[in-house]
Amino acid sequence: MFTYDVLCVGSAVVDTFFTIDQRVSSVKMGDKVLVSSIEKHSGGSATNAGAALKKLGVRARILTKLGNDHDAEFITKELQTYSLQNICLHHSTKNTNISLLISSTKEKDRIIYAYKGASEDLTIYDFVKKQLKTRWIYMGSLMGKSFQTGKKLVKYAHSKNITILFNPSLYLAKKGVLYLKPILNATQILVLNKKEAQSLLHDTHHSSQELIRKLHTLGPKTVVITEGAKIMHAYHENIHYSLVPPTVPVVHTAGAGDAFTSGLLAGMIKHYSFENALRLGVVNSLSIIQHIGTKHKLLTEREAQQMMKKYRIKVQKHVR
Repeated sequence: MFTYDVLCVGSAVVDTFFTIDQRVSSVKMGDKVLVSSIEKHSGGSATNAGAALKKLGVRARILTKLGNDHDAEFITKELQTYSLQNICLHHSTKNTNISLLISSTKEKDRIIYAYKGASEDLTIYDFVKKQLKTRWIYMGSLMGKSFQTGKKLVKYAHSKNITILFNPSLYLAKKGVLYLKPILNATQILVLNKKEAQSLLHDTHHSSQELIRKLHTLGPKTVVITEGAKIMHAYHENIHYSLVPPTVPVVHTAGAGDAFTSGLLAGMIKHYSFENALRLGVVNSLSIIQHIGTKHKLLTEREAQQMMKKYRIKVQKHVR
């Protein structure tokens, strides 16, 4: 029945990274700021996850809507380097999504200007059901018209025993539990950072462990909450896990969440223990944050296993 492992549904973006040598916080209205370096890469939840999974040896495709423009051509060309197929049948009349990420060599703060265009325009007429013969759907953040399409896609997937991983962005988490309930009810694995979890639950007072408990009652069997470089918590098969990521030099954090989540899913598909699936996700994200670009230096499975041996990440298990 299934012809591939994962369909990654979400956005596709052209990310332009500007680095400046003055503090971002010092820039004032009307300033003309010199840019010391510039890089351009494809990004977005669907393309990031799809590329990461392909690198790890998982059969993946993506479903994302692009505009009919040069940015769409740029993204498509990058996807070809991963042999990654987009099953979307049509282009949007809106422009392809773009993001401008401005960071400084002097401080950790950054500014991101994001345009949400074509990726909000996905409809049920942009794909055919025979293309959905996948074991998993990796559901990234969908907004606008695309979110309604995502709900229908999840309903269909649930009826066909296709397993759902849901990784909403802060934009979507802010919509709240009631808005996301149709997807949460069908979700097997839910991955968020702490701010997203707090926004989803409208709860800024409780610990990550308590947030996980609340999220688990909404339907997801496995829940993971990340807290950047500090700590990560997870709940899986009645066991609470925690780990502290190793410290590495950070160049840029864009794409770290997608790299982690894709690594976690790849580990589970490949029948790793849950602890090792967490480790696989962590080392994949560690590689990403040491470079600019959400796909730059994604790991192969062999490279990831070597990094897992190098860092020997300790995972704590707490039976409830």
